[in-house]
Order: sequence, then structure tokens, then C-alpha cells
Amino acid sequence: MNIKKSILLRVRLAFLAVVLFAGAIFYRIAHVQFVDGDKWREMAENINLQYRRVKATRGNIYSGNGSLLATSLPFYRVAMDPSIADDQLFKEGIDSLARKLSAFYKDKSANSYKRIITDARLDGRKYIILNRRQIGYQAKQVMAEWPIFRHGRMGGGVLFEKVEKRYNPFKNLAGRTIGFLNEDKYGAGLEYSFNNFLEGTNGEALFQKIAGGTWKPVHDAEDIRPEDGYDIVTTLDVNIQDVAESALLRQLMNKDANYGCVVVMEVETGHIKAMANLEKNNRGGYGEYYNYAVGEQGLTEPGSTFKLMSMLALLEEGKINLNDTIDTGDGTYKFYNQTMRDAKYGGYGKLTIRQAFEKSSNVAVSKLVEENFGVAPSKFLKYVERAGLDKPLGFQLKGEGVPYFKDPKDKNWYGTTLPWMSIGYELKLTPLQTLALYNAVANEGKMVRPMLVHKIRKGNRVEEEFETKVLEDEIASQATIKQLQSLLEGVVIRGTARNIKDQDYKIAGKTGTAQKLENGRYTRRYYASFAGYFPADNPKYSMIIAIDSPKGFNAYGGDVSAPVFKEIADKIYAQDLELNTREKKKNQKDLRYMGNEFPYIQAGMANELQMICNRFGVSNHYNGAERWVKSSVVNKAISWKANKVDAPLVPDVSGMTLKDALYVLENKGLRVVYTGSGRVKRQSIPAGASVNKGRTIKIELS
Repeated sequence: MNIKKSILLRVRLAFLAVVLFAGAIFYRIAHVQFVDGDKWREMAENINLQYRRVKATRGNIYSGNGSLLATSLPFYRVAMDPSIADDQLFKEGIDSLARKLSAFYKDKSANSYKRIITDARLDGRKYIILNRRQIGYQAKQVMAEWPIFRHGRMGGGVLFEKVEKRYNPFKNLAGRTIGFLNEDKYGAGLEYSFNNFLEGTNGEALFQKIAGGTWKPVHDAEDIRPEDGYDIVTTLDVNIQDVAESALLRQLMNKDANYGCVVVMEVETGHIKAMANLEKNNRGGYGEYYNYAVGEQGLTEPGSTFKLMSMLALLEEGKINLNDTIDTGDGTYKFYNQTMRDAKYGGYGKLTIRQAFEKSSNVAVSKLVEENFGVAPSKFLKYVERAGLDKPLGFQLKGEGVPYFKDPKDKNWYGTTLPWMSIGYELKLTPLQTLALYNAVANEGKMVRPMLVHKIRKGNRVEEEFETKVLEDEIASQATIKQLQSLLEGVVIRGTARNIKDQDYKIAGKTGTAQKLENGRYTRRYYASFAGYFPADNPKYSMIIAIDSPKGFNAYGGDVSAPVFKEIADKIYAQDLELNTREKKKNQKDLRYMGNEFPYIQAGMANELQMICNRFGVSNHYNGAERWVKSSVVNKAISWKANKVDAPLVPDVSGMTLKDALYVLENKGLRVVYTGSGRVKRQSIPAGASVNKGRTIKIELS
């Protein structure tokens, strides 16, 4: 075969191969188009069009007095379909729109925005995100009036894509109690525990997948609208919560403690009015990171606050009288191979049982419990069960710690277990569980379940209301309850908490100081607490303060936690008209002078009030330098006391005229709302609270 024929054959074979390959391609195209067309069209539709979840708006969380504690605020991401606007509208508005976008976002020039939008329009793109920065509702309203945008989604192609964010108006106030919920639906506090109410029911809407993997909403008649979540109304009082957190923080910083918690509860209803938990962080400050008042990490040996339970058991047995005496010796007593010690070096010697409780004698209480229950420790634990302390309270927040008590049948029950248990060791309770016991004593023996959420509602319609739940109708006989109340009052009058005795109202309570157990050994670090209630003669509030590992001298419950109790109680008493009505009547009765009423003067500027009294011949005395004063009567004369309204805290305006109150409060940056006429008799934010400029304070005049 010559070269010419060989070349011609190769060309023909190559041509035939090309024709066959082209034919195969044509056949495949025809097969895909006509035979498998429906399958591929359905797949393309499923890939590019999907019904996707539309999140419901999360419900709000409110305080008991109506303040908003947590809400979902709408934010928006601005996107655009640049192909929607007609040519004339686009041409007339693009320059102005680009300038406004540049001026608002300040990240690109007007020419850059114009080029981005114009190029997308020329490319036929149906969706572009103009800026990923989210804007608020007010900014959205302004943008909606811009060129092109003002014609809306159908006329101008603007898309305001809603993104909701959780917002707490009071910032970190009750932060851990309000809690959080992350994307994996794990969290803490109310947000987590009541998520089934708050989250609502998500909807579905048709979305189209476009370039860049972004999903654009496509409005469709079959879209399922989401149902917004329910609101929850808590029992918290923002004013009491603020007071509790401030007082706790000051003491934690003062004592350089690890953490602390406060719970304030209404005696009769069990409503939690404040729950504060503050813990030291690695920067040396304090924040709310864990709920020690309720959770498992808050389970600890309570120490001497548990002596109330021991006295309850002893009194119910009927084998002791509070006036009986007991010898505590030199403050030491040996149980088997372990020595019990009192806090006082050298001991207390002989004491009545009442005195032993007031002085918190470990030796006295442990000896009494061992003498009466040593041969039958299960009988002591029966009283614990009757008081409901052996099991969780069933609190509304998830994660409540489970109380721990040894069983006499357990192999870790020793001869020393009962004496140490009687003074709050070898057992574990949370602060809230301890408070429930003290609240029951204040509530004439009736133990109620602490309550944090009062109502579930949608709009003004209440869907569910939680009533006060009685856990134990009677934790002890009325005779025992009265004696326990007397003992708790004695602790404040004569005992380890006499430093918080008050002349205006009575406090009842018990100090607690427990050594910390670390690596199987008790250390010189303490868990200091105080539990009690007030006013003792007609209890309205119960409260517990617990502070872990305070530093410095006198790191005991009476020195560390009791003063915090007193500070919070004072401020609650000052703002609660029901509590101090009797004191106000007493003061009004004292304001008499030689058979006639004193001029109605309570508070104001010192120079003005002195001038008025001098003009009317009313004896008055003041040696201070403060410009603002309050009045009191001493020996038929008015004595002025300094009212330090210039301090960087919310001032006390009670007794002032409206004019003076407005002047003082507005100078602090507070927004004032008032009702009534006359002089201020009540203010919604208590004196001494921290000032948040712009916050509204309500004052009531009478």
C-alpha cells in the first residue's frame, strides 16, 4: 500500500470516529431531553426549590410587676433582586440609592455599590446581599423610603430579610435565672426550662437556591405561617432583684469570695422575688455563670443552718425543754474517735438549750441529738422526711440538685455520722432547699414549693396559671413551730446574728458556717450562710444568703452573710408600704408640738426647711453639711438628718415635694413618672440601687 492510500484510510477512519462520537452525543442529548427529561426536571426542582423552616417568634419573659426581662427583637439583612425595577426607575434611582447605601454602611464608595447592583442586573442575577450587617427596625423604616426601595419588593426588588435576636432589657440582671438556649437546644434557666412554651411552632415556606448557595424566599400559597411562642410571667421583682445582686456583689468583692447566691421568697405564696448567683471569673470580676441556689453544683454541707432541723426533731420528740441546761464543757466532746468542737475557744460551759441554739453550739446540739436518736438514727431521718428535705422540691427550673442523706443501713454510716449530721455535715442540700425549711417555719409549719413562673400567656389571654403548691401541710406541730420561731428570733436578738438586729422591724434567722471538704479533708475555708425571714412577728419574706470561701478574718455566717441579709431586708422594708405602715403611723403621731401639729415637713433642702421652721417659731437643729435632709422629732423639736442624694446611687426622695423629687431624680438621668399629689410616699426603684440613665422610676404622691 502506497503512502497516499494509507493517509486516505486514516482520514476516513478518523472522520468515521468523529461522526460516531457526535452521533452518540446527539443520542444522549435526545435521551436526556425526551426519555429521562421528567426525572431530571424533578431533580432540578428539588435541588433548587425547597420548603424550608421559618422560625416562629420566641415568646417574651416578664417580671411579676410587668417589666420585660427577655424578648426577641427583629433585625434585618438587606438584599435585592436587581432585575425587578424597570429601566426608567432603575436609571433614575441607582445613583441616589448607591450614595445612600455608602453613607449608611460606610464600607464602600457609592460607585462600588452602583457597580455591584448594575453588574448583577446586567448578568440577570435575581438575588444579591447588599450588606451582611444587620439593621434594626427603625433603620429598615428609613431605608424603605429610599429611591427604588420605596417601590417595595414587587416594584423595586428590595428584600428585608428578618433575623431575630434575643435581647435582655436589664442586661445581666437575673442573667442565669433568665438563662439561655443555644442552637443545639441546650441551655439553662427559664429559656431552657420553658422552651416548649417560648419557642412556638415553626412554619414552612418555599425557598429557591441561587448562586453562592443562598436561599431566597419565594412566596407561595402553600406556605405555612409560624405560630409565635407563649409569653411567661415570672414572680421576680426587678427592684428586689437589683437590690439583692448589688448587696451580694459588694460583699463578694469585699471578702474576695469564690461565689455567692441570694434567694428572696414570699412566705405565704412561695413566689421567688429575687434569685442572684455571682461567681468570680478569671479576670477577678464577678458574673452569673451557674445557678448555685438550685443546681447540683450548689449542693453542699449547709453547716449550722441545719440545726433548725435538729431542734425540730428534738422538740417533736417531746424530751427536751428550751429552758433545760446542757454542759458544753470546754467546747470539745469526743464521739468515738472524732472530736466535736465549738467555735468559741474554751467553750461555753453550761447553757440552756435556747442559749445553745442562739450561740450555735456544735457540742450541745450534737450531744442532744445523739442522746435522743443515737440508738434509732432512722427516727431522726423520719423527721427529715416529714419536713420534705429528703427529696427535690420539684422546682420549675431544670437541673435541681437532689438532696443527699446517708441511710443508717449504708456501709458508710458510722457512729459519728448522726452527731455530725445534726450540725449540718455528712449531708448535702441546695440553698433553695434549706430556704424551704425556714420558709415553712415562718409559714406556721406549711411547706410550699418555691415558684418562679406564675403564668403562661399569649397576648392578654392566660393559657396556664400556676397556683401555690403545698408540699407538706404541717412539718411539725404548732407548739414546736412556735418554739422554733422563738429560737430564730433569739439568734438575732442575743445570738450569733445580733449584729443585724433592727429597731424598726424584727428579723428571725440562723447563721451557718461549714468547713469546706477538699480531697477528703476539712480545710480552713468556709461556706458562710444566713437563712431567715422578716418581719418576724408577721413574716412576709424569707431569704437565704450563701457565700463560698470568703477571705480574711471572721469568715463566718454572722459576719459575712447576715449583713447582706440585713441590707436587702432594709431596702425591701423601705419600699414595701405594707411592711412599714405601722412605723409611718408612729412617726406621724410623734409629729406633734404643744398640742398642735408640726408643719408637714418630711424632706427637702436644708436651708429652705430651716427658714420655714424659723419663720413659724418651730425649734429645729442641724449641724450637718449636706444640702438635702430628712426630718425627725427629738424632744419636741425637729432634728434634721442628712439625706445624701448626691451619691452616685438612686436617692431617697420619700417625703419630698414633687418639685424637689423631680429635680433630684432627673439630675441622676432618671425618667420620672408620677401619680397623686402631695409628697412622695413611695418610689419604684429603692434608694441605694445603682443608677441606669434613662431608666423609668415611678413615684407615688400622697
